[in-house]
Amino acid sequence: MNQKLIDAMTDLDEDILYSEVRQSIATGVPALEIIADLQTGLTNVGALFSKQEYFLSELMLSADLFKQASELLGSDNTADEQEKLGTFLIGTVETDIHDIGKNIVASIMQTNGFKVIDLGEDVPVAKFVEAVKEHQPQIIGLSCLLTTCFEYMKKTIDAIKAEGLDKGRLILIGGGPTDENTLKYVGGDIRCPDAQNAVEVSKKFLGVK
Repeated sequence: MNQKLIDAMTDLDEDILYSEVRQSIATGVPALEIIADLQTGLTNVGALFSKQEYFLSELMLSADLFKQASELLGSDNTADEQEKLGTFLIGTVETDIHDIGKNIVASIMQTNGFKVIDLGEDVPVAKFVEAVKEHQPQIIGLSCLLTTCFEYMKKTIDAIKAEGLDKGRLILIGGGPTDENTLKYVGGDIRCPDAQNAVEVSKKFLGVK
């Protein structure tokens, strides 16, 4: 554990954050350990946001810093694993424009060796279906932050199933307001409470340790 890295992420100190990531890479610290420290910092940011010590602007900045810091790890750190893992398709469902959580999940999945196809936010049902056909992902992730968009999450999953595109694939859902009742309603396979859980269940599905 690199407390200096965790503190830099928590404090949103860009200079120290990037410096610590680079130093960790140079000294051979495994990418997953670096990601774990970044995630701990993000958890701290979330706690500060809940206490209203941080606001939406800080929350958005933390997601951007996390993404940039993760990208410093580079493809060399995941190249060996890339061949063993698969494609992860993710997007925020139709009429929902929130992307912070989605971006964090996409960054972590990519760092863990997945090829990530990010469809962005407010993704129409038809676009999701066509993307599954085009990219043939093993894992599909649907993000949603508005309860009013649960219906679109359900429509997306229903459309994927209607085309038979769910066969042999894992459909994950996530987002602050989702719970097990949401999962049952929309017809997904698993609800992931956080990005690391998405990585773990995806690797388990693919039989990768």
